[in-house]
Parts: sequence; C-alpha cells; structure tokens
Amino acid sequence: MSDPAFHEQNRERLVRLLRDRRAAGLFFTSAHKVRNHDCEYRFRPESDFWWLTGFAEPESALLLLPTLEGQARPRQILYLRDRDREREIWTGRRLGVTAAPSALRVDEARPIERLWDDLPTLLKNQERIVTRTGLEPERDRQLLETLTKLRWAARGMVVPPLELLDVAPFTHELRLFKTERELEHMRRAAGISRAAHSAAMRASKPGLNECELDALLEHEFRRRGSTGAAYTNIVAGGANACILHYVENDQPLRDGELVLIDAGAEWEYYASDVTRTFPVNGRFSAEQKALYEVVLQAQLTAIAHVRPGVSFVSVHEVALRALVEGFVRLGLLVGKAEELLANEGYRRFYMHRTSHWLGLDVHDCGAYVRDGASRLLEPGMVLTVEPGCYVAPDDESVPSRWRGIGIRIEDDVLVTPAGHEVLTAGIPKTVEEVEAACAGRTLAGAT
Repeated sequence: MSDPAFHEQNRERLVRLLRDRRAAGLFFTSAHKVRNHDCEYRFRPESDFWWLTGFAEPESALLLLPTLEGQARPRQILYLRDRDREREIWTGRRLGVTAAPSALRVDEARPIERLWDDLPTLLKNQERIVTRTGLEPERDRQLLETLTKLRWAARGMVVPPLELLDVAPFTHELRLFKTERELEHMRRAAGISRAAHSAAMRASKPGLNECELDALLEHEFRRRGSTGAAYTNIVAGGANACILHYVENDQPLRDGELVLIDAGAEWEYYASDVTRTFPVNGRFSAEQKALYEVVLQAQLTAIAHVRPGVSFVSVHEVALRALVEGFVRLGLLVGKAEELLANEGYRRFYMHRTSHWLGLDVHDCGAYVRDGASRLLEPGMVLTVEPGCYVAPDDESVPSRWRGIGIRIEDDVLVTPAGHEVLTAGIPKTVEEVEAACAGRTLAGAT
C-alpha cells in the first residue's frame, strides 16, 4: 500500500467536484485477466482506483457519496474481499473488511459480495453517477440493472440518477496535474530507468540477442524495487527499430547496426517512458551519426520549447520542423521544408506524434484539446518528448546506406512555473555520451 494520506487527499479533491455536480462516484479496480488456459496475468490495479485508494487487491470497488440534504458529511465506502483463511493459503494475504477503514482511511468497508445489493439504497437521490463503462460488459449490465431498480423506486418518492457521467472531467483532470508526492514517484521511476538504460548500453555487443537486453532491463527494474515495467519493453535491433511497437525481442544483435530500446520502470505504479538508440558495437557509423544528430537536435529543440502557455501541439510542430529541415539537409527529402510540412512529405520517415501525457498510465489521462484548440501547457503537467526517424529497409527512394536505420530519443518532461524539468535527465544521449556509456565510461557533465 502507498501513503494513505495521499490517497485520502485525492478522494477529498474528487468529492468536492462530485458535490458540485450532485453526483456519486463509483470506481472499480481491474479484473483478473486470463493469460492462457487457467493462468492469469500478474494483477495491476486500475489507475483511477489506485489513485483514490492505494489499494492493490482485485475484486474491489469504491463508492463516494457527496453530502446531500440532511447528511452531516460525505461517505466513502470501500468494497473488498474479506479475510478467508482457505483462499489466502492459495492466493495470498487479504487486508479484509475489518482492517480496511483504518489502514486506508475510508469511512466504511463492506464485503464485495454486497455491492450490487447495496447500490439501489445508497444511490437514492443522487442525481448523477460518475463511473467508467465499456471495460467489463457484465459490470455494465449490473449497473444498468441497478439504475432500472432506482427508476422503478421513483414512484416511492425516490429521485433516481438522471445521468451516467464519464470519469474524464473528474479524476482524469485531477490526475493530469501532478502533486509533489506524485513527482517524487516519477523521479524515482526515472532514476531506475536511467540505471537500466545505462546498463544496457554497457552490456551491448554483437552476438547478443535482443532478449538478453530485455532481460537485463527487467532485472534492473525489479532489483531496484520497481513495481515492474510500465509497458512492454521494446528492444529492436537493426531494421526492427522501424517497427514502432516491436515487442518480439528475439533477434540477434548484429555488428554495425543500431539497437533501439523503449523501456520504462514504474514506481508505486507511476510510469517513466524512455527511449534511447545506440550502436550495438559501441560506435556510430557516419550515416547513423548524421541521422541520430538530426533526431537529437529535434528533441532538444522541442524540450527547450516546453513551458507554461505554449500549446501541446506546438511541441510536436517544433520537433517536426527540425526533423524535416534535417532530412532535407541530409538529402533524404528533396524540396522546401514548408512544402514538405504542408503536404506531409515526411511521413514515410516520421509517422507518429512527438508527445503524450505521462503519469499512472504510460499514455496518461487528460484532455489534449480545450475549446476546439490544442490545450496550453500548465505547471504540473508531465509529457514525453520523443521524435524519431525510421527509414524502411526496402525504401528504394533513398540510397542503401540509409535503409534500415530506426532512431527514437525520448525523455519525460515536467512543466514547471519557470519552464520545464527533464525528469529523465542523466541517461546518455549525445553521441559522445552514448559511445562512452557503451564503452563503460561516463563523461563528466553528461546529461
């Protein structure tokens, strides 16, 4: 469990929003997912539920009831599995109903088996329900049955909920702006990722398999106390780096090629998201270096642009312009940068966006558009900056020396009142730093 006071404060912030909309909040944790036959994936709590409770057991739900007329204070009721000696022998310890209120600072705890029987009574006279639908069909069916029961009860002077509201304007807007406690977790995750990427650079050599670097990353994550990888690691040697979400990680690393690693650790379920690209043998070729420095300059320019008041999309636009100008300079593209930007003539080399929000989810929640326009950056937001270049191995429109080169460089950037902070600073990134790290050396002043 995390710090109960932190999660209690999150609930209090949310309850104030719910009260303004005369809405109850109903939040479920993740369901167990079958991996194959009777084996399940390792459980990971749903992010909104974790943010509100700090509770990492399955089969749980949180009901938040704001103050209505005649009530003294809001109510927070946690539904969870009760203690069961027989089941705990097989599947692990449970907190249990009795211990939950003091351990998690909720008003009340009840067995999860009571949830659907209790809801018609507890939701009486709540005008709206804030919850997330569309993930678990059976849960959605039970929720609709509950609403039907409440509507039938309206003849008895009960006001049924009129609307189901999505969680996005509530928990997702709150989660978008990170508290100092959350930033501590994200810096810790970034530090673990820094160690893991540096270890991979030191270990790389021709003849290794991608899976060996993959295993090394996981080892570094877990031995340093991480809750695990924030997403499936990408370890892509050579032309595999031109597949954006390559996850097979099972091919040999060849002399003279690059390897792209996109991998980030979690800390208390808060994600880091880092990509570095480096030579398998420790030395960039002339073409690799030239293209790498184009991507690096685009990333540095985009990071420098991050500050309060600029639009989210402008970070992408700044990086994209730098990439296109670099591609023209190297002869990969022919024409004027303005025309190539307007007609998207760059897309065969750069086909994704430059940034996304980061937090409890690697592609974190929070709206990107406000009032029909790209959202302006504000202090407390965390975003990635990750330009790249991918020259397909069969792209005959470019000389063969460029083909099969895939490069991406990604860091996690906090918007601060004065500008920005790179949370993942310190991971080798310049050509000189990367080559030194591959050789087992560290350059003074490396960032």
